[in-house]
Amino acid sequence: MRNTLLSWLPADMSGMRLLDAGCGTGALALQAAARGADVVAIDLSPQLISIAAERAATASHATKITFHAGDMLDKNYGRFDYAVMMDSIIHYNEDDAINALGQLAGRVDTAILFTFAPRTALLGTMLSVGKIMPRGDRSPAIIPQSETRLRREIALRPAFARFNVGRTSRITSGFYFSQAMEITSC
Repeated sequence: MRNTLLSWLPADMSGMRLLDAGCGTGALALQAAARGADVVAIDLSPQLISIAAERAATASHATKITFHAGDMLDKNYGRFDYAVMMDSIIHYNEDDAINALGQLAGRVDTAILFTFAPRTALLGTMLSVGKIMPRGDRSPAIIPQSETRLRREIALRPAFARFNVGRTSRITSGFYFSQAMEITSC
């Protein structure tokens, strides 16, 4: 999925700012910085930010990335040309996911790239079966989203007035179900 999102970004990002919202261990942030982007990489987990900073320390473009543990929607991080939210809103209910995207839309000039768990019959069945597993053995719950509803909300909400839905791509591999979507400024 990371490769899909990266393929939707410009090859040369010199002079551009990118928000990696929910950056995890920083793999996408490193690749965007290698393309010349000034990257603000944020994750809620201080442990993941520590790992990301360690990985980036030896990269020649490490100075192009600033890592922060905190809220990816914090307005104090400023404006961006691009925002990427890879697997950052898969635990959000539909309204919260759309609201998070809407908050970012006001601070992004070119495009927001994000992933969500697509609402499919197979994924729904797998999630139902997973509920019978002991609680300690489960990952945090993912909440499947309706692509139709996402498209409708993006078309109707004032927060997205400058945006249209662009590319979309679904990836299914074993137990991994994810869909990437791009919303671009008009």
